[in-house]
Amino acid sequence: MSSDVERRSRRAGGRPISVSFEFFPPKTPDMEATLWNSITRLAPLAPKFVSVTYGAGGSTRERTHTTVERIVKETRLAPAAHLTCVSATKGEVDEVVRGYWDAGVRHIVALRGDPPGGVGQAYDPHAEGYRTTADLVAGIRRSANFEVSVSAYPEKHPESPSFDTDLDILAAKVDAGATRAITQCFFDNDLYFAFLDKARARGIDVPIVPGILPVSNFKQAKNFSTKTGTYMPDWLAARFEGLDNDPETRKLIAAAVAAEQVFDLVDRGVTEFHFYTLNRADLVYAICHLLGIRPPQENGASGHGNGAAAA
Repeated sequence: MSSDVERRSRRAGGRPISVSFEFFPPKTPDMEATLWNSITRLAPLAPKFVSVTYGAGGSTRERTHTTVERIVKETRLAPAAHLTCVSATKGEVDEVVRGYWDAGVRHIVALRGDPPGGVGQAYDPHAEGYRTTADLVAGIRRSANFEVSVSAYPEKHPESPSFDTDLDILAAKVDAGATRAITQCFFDNDLYFAFLDKARARGIDVPIVPGILPVSNFKQAKNFSTKTGTYMPDWLAARFEGLDNDPETRKLIAAAVAAEQVFDLVDRGVTEFHFYTLNRADLVYAICHLLGIRPPQENGASGHGNGAAAA
């Protein structure tokens, strides 16, 4: 395995591979236990940061803030708090931003956010709020010296009339102070690289980190891809065919599919990944293990991990 890790490192230009993880705030005590079990399991892999999502219309604001504060207090992880500007005044958003800074958070994932009615509903900016993500980014940067990540869409945002419009929006977010873009999940790596070429040609020079969604439930992933306009290749559907009632085999196939995608990206020079965990650790942990990202006791002095762990 060490030779495989070294080979992938060489193909990535000799640079170490880094990862980050996304979680969502829990709704119930059982979901909270699942979340913290996942955080505890993944923390020793020393991710660059862990992000916590924000519900449509700011519906999870308090739960997001509580989760982020607990990460700050009880772990050595670097949290990134998602923040949207839907259904909120500038003053309300600015108050949340100041609260995060006071709590020790130094990284925000700035998003316009879905309308309260969900994806597909018309977006109506608050009369006294930030109208666009670029406006939100500028407001965050005025408040304090946050690191600010934003979203990017290899297959175009569903509401954008064209790729050029989408790239203009991403460029505006970067011009406003965004320091990183994280992509919507995708299942065809060629689409990511085509988008990367277009972004670089447009003059967008911040890191554009691929967002990876390990497919543990194909039907759910298919429904998500339909809503978001994400292309799902026929070969991917074929991998899961006939496994609706075989969860154990589905897990093995899911790990293999995600590993194939990530290894292809590494072989083509990608060194940073953002995993959408869905608050489940096992698949992501397995992929990181294959990438050579392991707890310090497994890596020894030369390992990727730095020992960051839940207290």
